[in-house]
Amino acid sequence: MTDPLRDAVDTMRAVRDRCVWTQQIDHRALVPYLVEESAELMDAVADGTRADLREELGDLLWQVLFHAEIASRDLESPFDIDDVARGLTDKMVRRHPHVFGDAVATTPEEVLVHWNAAKAAEKQARTSVLDGVSHRMPSLALAQKLLGKAVSVGVVPGPTPVPELVEGSTPAPAPATEAELGDALLALVATARTHGWDAERALRERLRVLERDIRAAEGSAPST
Repeated sequence: MTDPLRDAVDTMRAVRDRCVWTQQIDHRALVPYLVEESAELMDAVADGTRADLREELGDLLWQVLFHAEIASRDLESPFDIDDVARGLTDKMVRRHPHVFGDAVATTPEEVLVHWNAAKAAEKQARTSVLDGVSHRMPSLALAQKLLGKAVSVGVVPGPTPVPELVEGSTPAPAPATEAELGDALLALVATARTHGWDAERALRERLRVLERDIRAAEGSAPST
């Protein structure tokens, strides 16, 4: 019986050995393709067919195999896809003690408690809840992530009133659904455009302030 995953690994190895374009690619050069394939997978999830989803999952898997094959040839610290898979399996077992151990979790909230406890034990070298948070995330996703980190250390930014879009008009009520939230976010971007503001920069700069507040609450604020 054939093993499709092992066949994919062997195919990647052959491509690395025999394709002159692939041979000159390193981890850094591969990153733009990883970003592109991730975006295409998200498109398939949102609007694609089942066939689209299967194909894009395969394309993303190819990126993982590609990085692992590059890593397997590193002269100083090599590892291969088996090491990646083994590490993933070990981590998932540790983080699901209610599945693979004696712990009990009957609600999603209890599952999260076990997950966070296991993660904290794995990341003991970290000194801040901000450690490991990638600033390459899209700004809105980063904002949501940082707000969760802020709450965990007792920092709760107060709500900022939504600016009136027309002078003298009554501010719109707070969004009650995700669709209304999308409308409100689009309206804010429209306000930024009207005033010549950069909405992306505005949020990023506000997030830097939030990060300083989080570090200050942890007692680890960097000196200036």
